[in-house]
Amino acid sequence: MRYSKELNEYELLDMANGEKLERWGKYILIRPDPQIVWPDKTNPELWSKAHARYIRSSSGGGHWEKLKKMEDDWSIKYKDLTFNLKPMGFKHTGLFPEQSVNWDYMIDKISKETKKGRNIKVLNLFAYTGGATIACSYAGANVCHVDSSQGMTNWAKENLASSGLKDRPVRFLVDDVIKFVKREIRRGNKYDCIIMDPPSYGRGKNGEVWSIEKNIYELIELCGNLLSDEAMFMIVNTYTGGLSGTIISNVIKHAIKRKNMNIAFDEIGLKQKNSQEFLPCGITTICEF
Repeated sequence: MRYSKELNEYELLDMANGEKLERWGKYILIRPDPQIVWPDKTNPELWSKAHARYIRSSSGGGHWEKLKKMEDDWSIKYKDLTFNLKPMGFKHTGLFPEQSVNWDYMIDKISKETKKGRNIKVLNLFAYTGGATIACSYAGANVCHVDSSQGMTNWAKENLASSGLKDRPVRFLVDDVIKFVKREIRRGNKYDCIIMDPPSYGRGKNGEVWSIEKNIYELIELCGNLLSDEAMFMIVNTYTGGLSGTIISNVIKHAIKRKNMNIAFDEIGLKQKNSQEFLPCGITTICEF
């Protein structure tokens, strides 16, 4: 499993009974996770310190129950990057900290090229609140950020500004991913790096339906047409209920007909504080060219 050892302002404090106890900067939250099927808590005394807990509804969705006084929004840092957080309607906070191990990979690969004077173009699809966008921008890349939600895109802009990068070349677009990629192909645009975090299911801004099983092959095949002659990598993140790394690797092999591709995948996750236990949070497949 790949995980970041430098998540100083985020900690997985404990996990038991289908819930995880997490510190997000100055606040401690309890959130559900169906993978946590064991009953015993490692640090039971810490659970009473939580500021809020997400309660699932039997009819779907859920709500946050505040347990202690806390602000509606706050921020945490990861290295030199700053992310704005707030409890959202479906248990999220606006950040997936397990992705920081991928941000490190992107920053390392891209910064080595930009320091040589190379102009690196990155396409970030299903870009959410912009974790990968900000990491790539920090490394010196020119980034195109695409997401179907105006709210998430505005949040990404705020994170970029909070990280001191608002003057960097980032193009924000609220659009259906497949429609956008097809237009980019017609325009003849090319990218050196492509990143995607496709959900298992979703809807575009005009009601377009996305299903990872039905649409992932088409999307990766289309993205193959956007890769530059000196392309560096494609990153595909999949999550619980999505497709495995083996399947995504097979899709890339079939959909992108390029020589000398190196494809690898692994779980990414979070290490519990003061423990040797890990919580898997999805699979990242990386294709280097």
